[in-house]
Amino acid sequence: MTEADVLERLEAVERDNARLRRLSIALIVLVAVLAGLAVAIMVVSARYGLPGTTADIVAARQLVIRDNAGLPRGLWGVDDSGAVRLLLQDEAGQPRIRLSLLADGASGVTLIDSAGHNRAVLALLQDQSVTMALADGTGKTRSVFGLAPDGNSTLLFADRTGVPRASIGIDARGVGNYSVSDRGRSQVEDVPEDAPADSATDSQPGQ
Repeated sequence: MTEADVLERLEAVERDNARLRRLSIALIVLVAVLAGLAVAIMVVSARYGLPGTTADIVAARQLVIRDNAGLPRGLWGVDDSGAVRLLLQDEAGQPRIRLSLLADGASGVTLIDSAGHNRAVLALLQDQSVTMALADGTGKTRSVFGLAPDGNSTLLFADRTGVPRASIGIDARGVGNYSVSDRGRSQVEDVPEDAPADSATDSQPGQ
């Protein structure tokens, strides 16, 4: 083998090495591009879902609902106590409606005014009693309607300070009763089961 043949073979080897380097670089670039596309698809699908598809199940501990301006208008999630809550907010970020399901099974709906006061609350407690409370603009409870598990129902009225002043109800036996309190004086009466409807009205103070 002459020196010319050796040089020719060396040049061929160098050409092959150069071709392999170019192919390796092209392959690395292609893999990087594919990886970038895969990451971009994962990010977009995680935030918005794949175009033209609908996920059957979305798993999360909290879901934040935002309006067109990006402001949070709702929050749905589970807190550390195990309670599930759905909170709806107005444009100022003030909570206005709260739906709760506590860990013990009690559930409730709360309506909130612009000042942050609970104005109306409807609750179903763990013992199966139902309560509805109404409050004035200062947050003072003014009226409460309750239904106990044994069938005892009560409607209570309070003054501006939140002190109960009058109540009317029917106990588990079906006997009606009412109570009126005014300036330190109180009157409590039971309405007999066989009393006519107009007699209960005639017996009220001031009639």
